[in-house]
Amino acid sequence: MIKRMEERLSLRAMGLWLFGAAVTSFAATAQTPPPPPGVFVTEAKTATVVDRVEALGTLRANESVTLTSPITETVTAIYFDDGDRVAAGKVLVELNSAEQRALLDEARAQIEEAKVQYDRVKSLAAQGTAAQSLVDERRRDWETARARVTAIEARLNNRLVRAPFSGVVGFRSVSVGALVEPADVIATLDDDSVMKLDFAVPSVYLAELRTGLDVIATTTAYPDRRFIGRVTGIDSRVDPVTRAVQVRAIIPNKDRVLKPGLLMKLELSGPPRQSVVIPERALGTQGRQQFVLVVNAAEGNKVERRNVRIGTRQLGTVEVLEGLAEGERIISDGGLKARPGMKVDVVAVDDGQTSLTGLLEQNNAKGAAQ
Repeated sequence: MIKRMEERLSLRAMGLWLFGAAVTSFAATAQTPPPPPGVFVTEAKTATVVDRVEALGTLRANESVTLTSPITETVTAIYFDDGDRVAAGKVLVELNSAEQRALLDEARAQIEEAKVQYDRVKSLAAQGTAAQSLVDERRRDWETARARVTAIEARLNNRLVRAPFSGVVGFRSVSVGALVEPADVIATLDDDSVMKLDFAVPSVYLAELRTGLDVIATTTAYPDRRFIGRVTGIDSRVDPVTRAVQVRAIIPNKDRVLKPGLLMKLELSGPPRQSVVIPERALGTQGRQQFVLVVNAAEGNKVERRNVRIGTRQLGTVEVLEGLAEGERIISDGGLKARPGMKVDVVAVDDGQTSLTGLLEQNNAKGAAQ
């Protein structure tokens, strides 16, 4: 009986000892701080930044006109076919001018007779056998005849519809023998040697707009081609409804593939500038505020939250206008466990060229070598 009691006391003492050892081990473990989280960092760099604005625009011919008749008359001849390219001054349509040609022949005969009479009287006046008033009268008759010829020639010219500039004509809307009036459309004429591209740009970019900026335009009609042009004009007013300003660019069209009315998607490039850029994934957002987590190596890789003001985003990078200097290290990956004021373990420096897997392999290889 006494022996059993001694065995129970011994087991109880051993249990108390094990419990105390476990408590001591747990307390020691609780006092050991967790290791700092591993993060990837990248350095803020200075790079060339270009503002790019995308828009949709409509093409217009450099010059465009609807050909009409200045008078009401019958068409006697047509000197073009649909889609012809014509030079400036080429006669496209001729209207009936038989009466005017007859009047012109009569007026030319009269002008010759008036000139003969003027020369005769002038000779007599030089000999003193004709009055000066008669000389003036004959000169007036001669000048009147010349003016009449000029007037008839002008009326004859109105019966010739000419191309005001070089270009391509559209479908003709008249036939020989048709009676045309001033409001009737004969055809269209477009100068497509260069094209005007009109588009709207939000007014927030107004300070960056200027003539001479490059424009890169594309269209679904030619998906594999890019058309390069330049801004030549900016409207003097901003639309009060859309808050956009109209901009015009000129695009060369040497091979004549672009047509008026074609819809084009364009990219407008602003002037280049040097600015601090960081990877877009390193940027955090809270409400309307953007921030980055800066790693301060001088304080043992201590994390600092830094609010920044950003600018243009392009190709996975973002421009930082304020709040960050070139060369500062920021957390690019693994920052979910990092908090401001805590220290982190820098696993690798992201150079933007190597994948995260590659950076880990390089870090493991370096650790194994050490």
